[in-house]
Amino acid sequence: MAESLFDQLKKAGLVDAQKAQKAQKAKGKAQYQQVKQNTSANHEVAEHAAQALAQKVERDRALNQAREAIQAQKAREVQARQLIESNRLSAVDGAMAYHFSDNGCVKTLYVNAETHHKLASARIRIARFDGGYALISAAAAEKLASRAAALLIARPNEAPPTPPADDYYAQFTVPDDLNW
Repeated sequence: MAESLFDQLKKAGLVDAQKAQKAQKAKGKAQYQQVKQNTSANHEVAEHAAQALAQKVERDRALNQAREAIQAQKAREVQARQLIESNRLSAVDGAMAYHFSDNGCVKTLYVNAETHHKLASARIRIARFDGGYALISAAAAEKLASRAAALLIARPNEAPPTPPADDYYAQFTVPDDLNW
């Protein structure tokens, strides 16, 4: 059987036993370091893969939430449309003009006297529908406000705000016998 290079050098007298042991130790250390580096490199690769997977899961979750939000918005819009269609008042056309403001523009609806009175008393509300307007009851308007408040036309203020009472002058009494 063929002898190793180390054994051949030992027989030739070029290497002694101590140097042989040091060389074998150095070789063993080098192999150990190489194995250690490979395992640490594998560990780093595994960490990077785990981070990439966590980022992908987070991105997928965010995309899912966005998709669900869009679907929920579409569902609310469909519900609002069905609510307006089912509660739309008919036979309200007439000769009286009812003026209202929509996005800063004054609009006019021609309605009958009874409908005009109900609009003024807020028993009927106006909603945007198919590029125009539809009249719906106040109860339906409350339901619509919870689903799509942007479709309802804002009501005008019923009464102008009253200025606060000036309490400073309340401390002074006004004489009863004052003649002008």
